[in-house]
Amino acid sequence: MSGETAGQRPGHVLTGGCQCGAVRYGLKAWPGEASICHCRMCQKAFGSYFAPLASVERADLEWTRGAPALFRSSTIVTRGFCAACGTPLTYDYEAGPTIAFSLGSLDDPTAVPPAIQYGVEGVMPFFSALHLIPSVRTDESMPEGSLDRLHSFQHPDHDTTSWPPAQR
Repeated sequence: MSGETAGQRPGHVLTGGCQCGAVRYGLKAWPGEASICHCRMCQKAFGSYFAPLASVERADLEWTRGAPALFRSSTIVTRGFCAACGTPLTYDYEAGPTIAFSLGSLDDPTAVPPAIQYGVEGVMPFFSALHLIPSVRTDESMPEGSLDRLHSFQHPDHDTTSWPPAQR
């Protein structure tokens, strides 16, 4: 049964987790307004040009497998991440009533689109021209036959009864 899907957990409106599957969570309520933060601290924490986040009441975030490691990135913010694979998971502002989670860690990241941008002083100057850059699909950019040999070790985008699966 290792790796078998457990489906959506009762009482969770959304689920998510890290890339390797060591840390999983469920949300008991729909998150508040989703945002993208362009500030330099968020850029470094996510290893990206921005950090997509949304918040829920603390009681509405349930760790269903493992728990994030914590890094105090400033005097007012603690960030949670998977210690095994590094996936950014939470942004905790002064341990207030809510906690933010990374939208990219959701099993369905399209479920919560961003509605506002913060830290706009840090927006990359080339973002306004992204639509002009050539676009290539993954299957078009890989050498012939390489996708046929590809086996991902990334956790699937749904809850599983256990992880990792038995090695073949």
